[in-house]
Amino acid sequence: MPLESLSLITFKSPKTQVITVQVLATAFVLINAEIGAESEVLKGLKEIGEVKEAHMVYGVYDIIARIETDTMQELKDIISWKIRRLDKVRSTLTMIVV
Repeated sequence: MPLESLSLITFKSPKTQVITVQVLATAFVLINAEIGAESEVLKGLKEIGEVKEAHMVYGVYDIIARIETDTMQELKDIISWKIRRLDKVRSTLTMIVV
């Protein structure tokens, strides 16, 4: 099943009613920031409405963020055009929830 088709799921209930449920497109994004700019990047992430959670972490990456949108295309756009373009973001790794 292509990822683009995951935003709506239709199934039949035991009484043969058709039920359609909208599923949010969700991803976790691991972010590397420039040295010393972690707080600045975190602040920028928290200003993006689709970023539901963002935390500084220790390890290979500096920040982890949870993103939710209505569609996979919106998810791709938020990550590509808003998160990756924040000043002081060096790299990202995106994990899409299925």
